[in-house]
Amino acid sequence: MNSSFPISRRTFASATALGAATLALPALRAQGKLEKTKIALAVGGKAAFYYLPLTITEQLGYFKAEGLEVEISDFAGGARALQAVVGGSADVVSGAYEHTINLQSKNQMFQAFVLQGRAPQIAFGVSTKNMPNYKSVADLRGKKIGVSAPGSSTNMMANLVLSRAGLKASDVSFIGVGTSAGALAALRSGQIDAMSNTDPVMTMLEQKGDVKIISDTRTLKGTVDVFGGPMPAACLYAPMDFIQKNPNTCQALANAIVHGLKWLQTAGPGDIIKTVPENYLLGDRGLYLASFNKVRDAIALDGMLPEEGAKTALRALASFDPSIKADKIDLGKTYTNEFARRAKDKFKA
Repeated sequence: MNSSFPISRRTFASATALGAATLALPALRAQGKLEKTKIALAVGGKAAFYYLPLTITEQLGYFKAEGLEVEISDFAGGARALQAVVGGSADVVSGAYEHTINLQSKNQMFQAFVLQGRAPQIAFGVSTKNMPNYKSVADLRGKKIGVSAPGSSTNMMANLVLSRAGLKASDVSFIGVGTSAGALAALRSGQIDAMSNTDPVMTMLEQKGDVKIISDTRTLKGTVDVFGGPMPAACLYAPMDFIQKNPNTCQALANAIVHGLKWLQTAGPGDIIKTVPENYLLGDRGLYLASFNKVRDAIALDGMLPEEGAKTALRALASFDPSIKADKIDLGKTYTNEFARRAKDKFKA
Protein backbone atom coordinates (compact mmCIF):
# COMPACT_ATOMS: atom_id res chain seq x y z
CA MET A 1 0.00 0.00 0.00
CA ASN A 2 2.82 2.39 0.89
CA SER A 3 5.18 1.05 -1.78
CA SER A 4 3.98 3.68 -4.23
CA PHE A 5 5.22 6.36 -1.84
CA PRO A 6 8.92 5.48 -1.41
CA ILE A 7 9.90 8.95 -0.23
CA SER A 8 8.81 9.64 3.33
CA ARG A 9 6.48 12.61 3.23
CA ARG A 10 6.70 12.81 7.02
CA THR A 11 10.46 13.45 6.77
CA PHE A 12 10.00 15.85 3.88
CA ALA A 13 7.11 17.67 5.57
CA SER A 14 8.97 17.93 8.88
CA ALA A 15 11.93 19.49 7.11
CA THR A 16 9.59 21.82 5.25
CA ALA A 17 7.89 22.81 8.50
CA LEU A 18 11.26 23.45 10.14
CA GLY A 19 12.27 25.63 7.21
CA ALA A 20 8.95 27.43 7.40
CA ALA A 21 9.48 28.06 11.10
CA THR A 22 12.84 29.65 10.35
CA LEU A 23 11.27 31.90 7.72
CA ALA A 24 8.20 32.67 9.84
CA LEU A 25 9.71 35.28 12.13
CA PRO A 26 10.12 38.13 9.61
CA ALA A 27 6.70 37.29 8.18
CA LEU A 28 5.14 37.51 11.63
CA ARG A 29 6.74 40.87 12.26
CA ALA A 30 5.35 42.13 8.97
CA GLN A 31 1.92 40.83 9.93
CA GLY A 32 2.15 42.18 13.46
CA LYS A 33 3.20 40.69 16.78
CA LEU A 34 1.08 37.80 18.06
CA GLU A 35 -1.15 38.91 20.92
CA LYS A 36 -1.13 35.33 22.27
CA THR A 37 1.38 32.63 21.39
CA LYS A 38 -0.20 29.91 23.56
CA ILE A 39 -3.65 28.86 22.40
CA ALA A 40 -5.99 26.36 24.04
CA LEU A 41 -8.02 24.75 21.27
CA ALA A 42 -11.00 22.45 21.91
CA VAL A 43 -12.18 19.83 19.42
CA GLY A 44 -14.82 17.11 19.59
CA GLY A 45 -13.64 13.82 18.07
CA LYS A 46 -10.24 14.69 16.64
CA ALA A 47 -9.66 11.24 15.09
CA ALA A 48 -12.56 11.74 12.68
CA PHE A 49 -11.85 12.76 9.08
CA TYR A 50 -14.07 15.76 9.84
CA TYR A 51 -11.02 17.22 11.64
CA LEU A 52 -8.27 15.82 9.40
CA PRO A 53 -7.01 19.31 8.40
CA LEU A 54 -6.50 20.13 12.10
CA THR A 55 -4.56 16.90 12.68
CA ILE A 56 -2.40 17.41 9.58
CA THR A 57 -1.68 21.03 10.57
CA GLU A 58 -0.64 19.92 14.04
CA GLN A 59 1.37 16.86 12.98
CA LEU A 60 3.36 18.70 10.31
CA GLY A 61 4.30 21.54 12.63
CA TYR A 62 2.42 24.28 10.80
CA PHE A 63 1.14 25.90 14.02
CA LYS A 64 4.72 26.10 15.29
CA ALA A 65 5.83 27.52 11.94
CA GLU A 66 3.46 30.44 12.61
CA GLY A 67 4.94 31.03 16.08
CA LEU A 68 2.07 29.35 17.92
CA GLU A 69 1.99 26.82 20.72
CA VAL A 70 -1.42 25.17 20.34
CA GLU A 71 -2.65 22.82 23.05
CA ILE A 72 -5.48 20.69 21.68
CA SER A 73 -8.05 19.18 24.06
CA ASP A 74 -10.19 16.44 22.52
CA PHE A 75 -13.78 16.00 23.71
CA ALA A 76 -16.46 13.42 22.89
CA GLY A 77 -18.27 15.77 20.50
CA GLY A 78 -18.50 19.32 19.18
CA ALA A 79 -21.03 20.46 21.78
CA ARG A 80 -18.62 19.54 24.58
CA ALA A 81 -15.77 21.34 22.83
CA LEU A 82 -17.94 24.44 22.58
CA GLN A 83 -18.72 24.26 26.30
CA ALA A 84 -14.97 24.44 26.99
CA VAL A 85 -14.75 27.84 25.27
CA VAL A 86 -17.98 29.14 26.79
CA GLY A 87 -16.67 28.03 30.19
CA GLY A 88 -13.31 29.73 29.64
CA SER A 89 -11.00 26.70 29.58
CA ALA A 90 -10.31 27.04 25.83
CA ASP A 91 -9.79 30.00 23.48
CA VAL A 92 -10.86 28.56 20.13
CA VAL A 93 -13.04 25.69 18.90
CA SER A 94 -12.43 23.44 15.94
CA GLY A 95 -16.04 22.51 15.29
CA ALA A 96 -19.12 22.70 13.11
CA TYR A 97 -19.94 26.08 11.56
CA GLU A 98 -23.63 25.87 12.45
CA HIS A 99 -22.80 26.31 16.15
CA THR A 100 -22.12 29.99 15.42
CA ILE A 101 -25.75 30.34 14.25
CA ASN A 102 -27.11 28.47 17.26
CA LEU A 103 -25.05 30.66 19.58
CA GLN A 104 -26.20 33.90 17.96
CA SER A 105 -29.83 32.82 18.49
CA LYS A 106 -28.94 32.76 22.21
CA ASN A 107 -27.26 36.20 22.00
CA GLN A 108 -23.75 34.74 22.16
CA MET A 109 -21.59 36.10 19.36
CA PHE A 110 -19.07 33.62 17.96
CA GLN A 111 -17.43 33.82 14.55
CA ALA A 112 -15.87 31.25 12.22
CA PHE A 113 -12.60 32.46 10.68
CA VAL A 114 -11.18 29.58 8.64
CA LEU A 115 -13.01 26.63 7.06
CA GLN A 116 -11.68 23.05 7.19
CA GLY A 117 -14.54 21.12 5.59
CA ARG A 118 -16.93 21.98 2.75
CA ALA A 119 -19.30 19.06 3.43
CA PRO A 120 -20.43 17.66 6.81
CA GLN A 121 -19.02 14.16 6.13
CA ILE A 122 -21.78 12.70 8.31
CA ALA A 123 -23.66 9.54 7.41
CA PHE A 124 -26.83 8.29 9.08
CA GLY A 125 -27.30 4.53 9.14
CA VAL A 126 -29.58 1.98 10.80
CA SER A 127 -28.32 -1.18 12.47
CA THR A 128 -28.81 -4.26 10.30
CA LYS A 129 -28.72 -6.32 13.50
CA ASN A 130 -31.34 -4.37 15.50
CA MET A 131 -33.48 -3.22 12.56
CA PRO A 132 -33.25 -5.90 9.84
CA ASN A 133 -36.74 -5.01 8.56
CA TYR A 134 -36.19 -1.24 8.36
CA LYS A 135 -38.29 0.39 5.64
CA SER A 136 -38.51 4.14 6.38
CA VAL A 137 -37.41 6.84 8.82
CA ALA A 138 -40.77 6.46 10.59
CA ASP A 139 -39.48 3.10 11.86
CA LEU A 140 -37.02 4.99 14.08
CA ARG A 141 -39.76 6.22 16.41
CA GLY A 142 -38.90 5.14 19.96
CA LYS A 143 -35.43 3.93 18.95
CA LYS A 144 -31.97 4.74 20.32
CA ILE A 145 -29.81 6.77 17.96
CA GLY A 146 -26.08 7.14 18.52
CA VAL A 147 -24.45 10.54 17.90
CA SER A 148 -20.95 11.80 18.67
CA ALA A 149 -22.39 13.86 21.54
CA PRO A 150 -25.86 15.34 22.15
CA GLY A 151 -26.08 18.80 20.55
CA SER A 152 -23.24 18.15 18.09
CA SER A 153 -23.40 18.34 14.29
CA THR A 154 -24.09 14.60 14.11
CA ASN A 155 -27.15 15.23 16.28
CA MET A 156 -28.22 18.12 14.03
CA MET A 157 -27.98 15.90 10.94
CA ALA A 158 -30.14 13.26 12.64
CA ASN A 159 -32.69 15.92 13.66
CA LEU A 160 -32.90 17.10 10.06
CA VAL A 161 -33.49 13.58 8.71
CA LEU A 162 -36.12 12.90 11.38
CA SER A 163 -37.94 16.20 10.84
CA ARG A 164 -38.32 15.54 7.12
CA ALA A 165 -40.13 12.32 8.00
CA GLY A 166 -42.42 14.09 10.46
CA LEU A 167 -40.56 12.96 13.60
CA LYS A 168 -39.38 15.21 16.43
CA ALA A 169 -36.15 14.82 18.39
CA SER A 170 -38.30 13.82 21.37
CA ASP A 171 -39.61 10.81 19.39
CA VAL A 172 -36.22 9.08 19.74
CA SER A 173 -33.45 8.77 22.35
CA PHE A 174 -30.07 10.26 21.45
CA ILE A 175 -27.01 8.63 22.99
CA GLY A 176 -23.47 10.04 22.86
CA VAL A 177 -21.02 7.41 21.58
CA GLY A 178 -18.03 9.49 20.45
CA THR A 179 -16.44 9.19 16.99
CA SER A 180 -14.07 6.22 17.22
CA ALA A 181 -13.84 2.76 18.78
CA GLY A 182 -16.65 3.42 21.28
CA ALA A 183 -19.04 4.26 18.44
CA LEU A 184 -18.18 1.02 16.62
CA ALA A 185 -18.75 -0.99 19.79
CA ALA A 186 -22.06 0.71 20.62
CA LEU A 187 -23.55 -0.15 17.22
CA ARG A 188 -22.13 -3.67 16.93
CA SER A 189 -23.16 -4.67 20.46
CA GLY A 190 -26.75 -3.60 19.84
CA GLN A 191 -26.76 -0.78 22.42
CA ILE A 192 -28.13 1.57 19.73
CA ASP A 193 -30.50 1.03 16.82
CA ALA A 194 -29.10 3.63 14.42
CA MET A 195 -26.23 6.08 14.26
CA SER A 196 -25.37 9.48 12.81
CA ASN A 197 -21.60 9.77 12.74
CA THR A 198 -18.48 10.62 10.76
CA ASP A 199 -15.78 8.62 8.99
CA PRO A 200 -13.81 6.44 9.33
CA VAL A 201 -16.43 4.92 11.69
CA MET A 202 -19.36 4.92 9.25
CA THR A 203 -17.40 3.44 6.32
CA MET A 204 -16.06 0.71 8.59
CA LEU A 205 -19.60 -0.20 9.71
CA GLU A 206 -20.93 0.07 6.17
CA GLN A 207 -18.28 -2.18 4.60
CA LYS A 208 -18.76 -4.85 7.26
CA GLY A 209 -22.52 -4.80 6.68
CA ASP A 210 -23.29 -3.50 10.18
CA VAL A 211 -25.32 -0.51 8.97
CA LYS A 212 -27.60 0.42 6.12
CA ILE A 213 -26.91 4.05 5.16
CA ILE A 214 -30.10 6.09 4.77
CA SER A 215 -28.67 9.62 4.51
CA ASP A 216 -25.14 10.62 3.49
CA THR A 217 -23.22 13.92 3.40
CA ARG A 218 -19.73 12.50 2.89
CA THR A 219 -19.58 13.89 -0.64
CA LEU A 220 -20.46 17.26 -2.15
CA LYS A 221 -23.27 15.70 -4.18
CA GLY A 222 -24.71 13.89 -1.16
CA THR A 223 -24.56 17.12 0.82
CA VAL A 224 -26.61 18.98 -1.79
CA ASP A 225 -29.10 16.10 -1.84
CA VAL A 226 -29.58 16.30 1.95
CA PHE A 227 -29.26 20.04 2.59
CA GLY A 228 -30.32 21.53 -0.74
CA GLY A 229 -27.05 23.43 -1.15
CA PRO A 230 -23.41 23.60 -0.02
CA MET A 231 -23.06 23.04 3.72
CA PRO A 232 -19.92 24.26 5.52
CA ALA A 233 -18.63 21.88 8.16
CA ALA A 234 -15.59 22.02 10.45
CA CYS A 235 -14.00 25.42 10.98
CA LEU A 236 -12.08 27.31 13.61
CA TYR A 237 -14.42 29.63 15.47
CA ALA A 238 -14.13 31.76 18.58
CA PRO A 239 -15.95 34.47 20.53
CA MET A 240 -16.02 37.68 18.49
CA ASP A 241 -14.32 39.64 21.25
CA PHE A 242 -11.42 37.14 21.22
CA ILE A 243 -11.00 37.62 17.46
CA GLN A 244 -11.16 41.41 17.79
CA LYS A 245 -8.55 41.42 20.58
CA ASN A 246 -6.24 38.86 18.93
CA PRO A 247 -6.32 39.49 15.15
CA ASN A 248 -2.68 38.56 14.54
CA THR A 249 -3.05 35.35 16.52
CA CYS A 250 -6.19 34.43 14.57
CA GLN A 251 -4.34 35.21 11.34
CA ALA A 252 -1.55 32.84 12.39
CA LEU A 253 -4.11 30.11 13.16
CA ALA A 254 -5.77 30.62 9.77
CA ASN A 255 -2.37 30.59 8.03
CA ALA A 256 -1.52 27.26 9.64
CA ILE A 257 -4.84 25.62 8.71
CA VAL A 258 -4.68 26.84 5.10
CA HIS A 259 -1.10 25.51 4.92
CA GLY A 260 -2.51 22.13 6.03
CA LEU A 261 -5.30 22.32 3.46
CA LYS A 262 -2.78 23.02 0.73
CA TRP A 263 -0.73 19.96 1.75
CA LEU A 264 -3.88 17.81 1.70
CA GLN A 265 -4.66 18.81 -1.90
CA THR A 266 -1.63 16.91 -3.17
CA ALA A 267 -1.24 14.24 -0.46
CA GLY A 268 -1.75 10.62 -1.39
CA PRO A 269 -3.29 7.95 0.84
CA GLY A 270 0.18 6.77 1.87
CA ASP A 271 1.05 10.30 3.02
CA ILE A 272 -2.05 10.39 5.23
CA ILE A 273 -1.21 7.00 6.80
CA LYS A 274 2.31 8.19 7.62
CA THR A 275 1.11 11.45 9.16
CA VAL A 276 -1.91 10.68 11.34
CA PRO A 277 -1.45 8.90 14.70
CA GLU A 278 -1.65 5.10 14.44
CA ASN A 279 -4.68 4.83 16.75
CA TYR A 280 -6.74 6.92 14.28
CA LEU A 281 -6.68 3.95 11.90
CA LEU A 282 -8.88 1.92 14.30
CA GLY A 283 -6.87 -1.20 13.53
CA ASP A 284 -7.73 -1.35 9.82
CA ARG A 285 -5.56 0.61 7.40
CA GLY A 286 -7.43 -0.58 4.32
CA LEU A 287 -10.80 0.62 5.58
CA TYR A 288 -9.26 3.86 6.83
CA LEU A 289 -7.96 4.57 3.33
CA ALA A 290 -11.31 3.62 1.80
CA SER A 291 -12.89 6.17 4.12
CA PHE A 292 -10.38 8.84 3.13
CA ASN A 293 -11.09 8.34 -0.56
CA LYS A 294 -14.81 8.68 0.14
CA VAL A 295 -14.55 12.01 1.99
CA ARG A 296 -11.62 13.55 0.12
CA ASP A 297 -13.66 16.07 -1.88
CA ALA A 298 -15.34 17.23 1.34
CA ILE A 299 -12.08 18.81 2.57
CA ALA A 300 -11.96 22.59 2.13
CA LEU A 301 -9.55 23.92 -0.48
CA ASP A 302 -8.59 27.37 0.77
CA GLY A 303 -10.26 28.06 4.13
CA MET A 304 -12.93 30.34 2.64
CA LEU A 305 -16.54 29.88 3.79
CA PRO A 306 -19.03 30.39 0.92
CA GLU A 307 -21.90 32.81 1.50
CA GLU A 308 -24.34 30.29 -0.01
CA GLY A 309 -23.11 27.70 2.49
CA ALA A 310 -23.95 29.97 5.41
CA LYS A 311 -27.47 30.41 4.01
CA THR A 312 -27.86 26.63 3.64
CA ALA A 313 -26.86 26.09 7.27
CA LEU A 314 -29.38 28.67 8.50
CA ARG A 315 -32.19 27.14 6.42
CA ALA A 316 -31.38 23.66 7.73
CA LEU A 317 -31.32 24.72 11.38
CA ALA A 318 -34.48 26.80 11.14
CA SER A 319 -36.31 23.88 9.50
CA PHE A 320 -36.28 21.76 12.67
CA ASP A 321 -35.35 24.12 15.53
CA PRO A 322 -38.18 26.54 16.35
CA SER A 323 -35.89 28.59 18.60
CA ILE A 324 -33.91 29.73 15.52
CA LYS A 325 -35.68 32.56 13.70
CA ALA A 326 -33.98 32.97 10.34
CA ASP A 327 -34.94 36.64 10.03
CA LYS A 328 -33.28 37.42 13.38
CA ILE A 329 -29.88 35.96 12.47
CA ASP A 330 -27.17 38.20 11.02
CA LEU A 331 -25.16 35.68 8.99
CA GLY A 332 -22.47 38.25 8.27
CA LYS A 333 -21.49 38.10 11.93
CA THR A 334 -21.25 34.30 12.07
CA TYR A 335 -18.15 34.13 9.86
CA THR A 336 -15.40 36.20 8.29
CA ASN A 337 -13.23 35.34 5.28
CA GLU A 338 -10.67 38.08 5.93
CA PHE A 339 -8.16 35.79 7.66
CA ALA A 340 -8.57 32.94 5.18
CA ARG A 341 -8.22 35.37 2.26
CA ARG A 342 -4.87 36.61 3.57
CA ALA A 343 -3.73 33.06 4.31
CA LYS A 344 -4.76 32.00 0.81
CA ASP A 345 -2.66 34.82 -0.65
CA LYS A 346 0.29 33.81 1.54
CA PHE A 347 0.25 30.18 0.37
CA LYS A 348 -1.48 30.72 -2.97
CA ALA A 349 -3.76 27.81 -2.01
